[in-house]
Amino acid sequence: MKALPTMTRRTALGASAALMLASNASRAETPSKAKTYVLVHGAWHGGWCWRRVSDLLEAQGHKVFVPTLTGLGERSHLISKDVNASTHIQDVVNVMSWEGLSDVVLVGHSYGGIVISGVAERLADKISSIVFLDAFMPGNGESLVERASANTIGVINAAIQHNDISIKSPPAAAFGVEEKDRGWVDSKVTPQPIATFTEKALYAGARDKIATKTYMRAKAYNSPTFDANLDRVKADTSWATYEFSCGHDVMIIQPEHLTEQLLKA
Repeated sequence: MKALPTMTRRTALGASAALMLASNASRAETPSKAKTYVLVHGAWHGGWCWRRVSDLLEAQGHKVFVPTLTGLGERSHLISKDVNASTHIQDVVNVMSWEGLSDVVLVGHSYGGIVISGVAERLADKISSIVFLDAFMPGNGESLVERASANTIGVINAAIQHNDISIKSPPAAAFGVEEKDRGWVDSKVTPQPIATFTEKALYAGARDKIATKTYMRAKAYNSPTFDANLDRVKADTSWATYEFSCGHDVMIIQPEHLTEQLLKA
């Protein structure tokens, strides 16, 4: 039987160096500090719309939660006239509380800006960074309908007159979604409870006290309200801003670009 080769000192040192290099390379691919993201969708959508972004964030070692708000998406069977903005705020508060989350990067898209503003009132000490993505920023005692476009206000008022409990989603094209994804988005959106648009919630400005604050604007989407939000925070040095050259559903249209900016938030 042939004798096994004896490991020389040089061989041992070489093997040790190779292990150290491999270990360093592995550490270089892992974030120095993994973050916890809570991504809140907008009206008519669900947690499903964040899938591309959440996959990218998780691939880099971050923890991501994408709650679907009551009455929407896979929870559309729970829709009722009683589902309002407070219900949705409670949805997110419960996720953060039951999961024991802290040091959270809280992101709200569109209507989700109303939700995360309410969450900040309850759990500001658990939020390290708050991001409004082409989103509403309600004032104290305001509802979405007071900040919506004239067309949206007309649709909401018509639905109320007909005693409807929800409003059907606009087509994906209205959100700037590219043609290749429109069929997918149109198959996933569900009606939005009317009371989420009309409830006057109370906000005492907790979001403005969070250390890191960012407003991101999708400039290809026409919204005087979101333009006004952007202009307002630009005048405040405690806020950071960023502008995308795409339509409203940034997480679907430019997931890689959005992920890059969320990592900087």
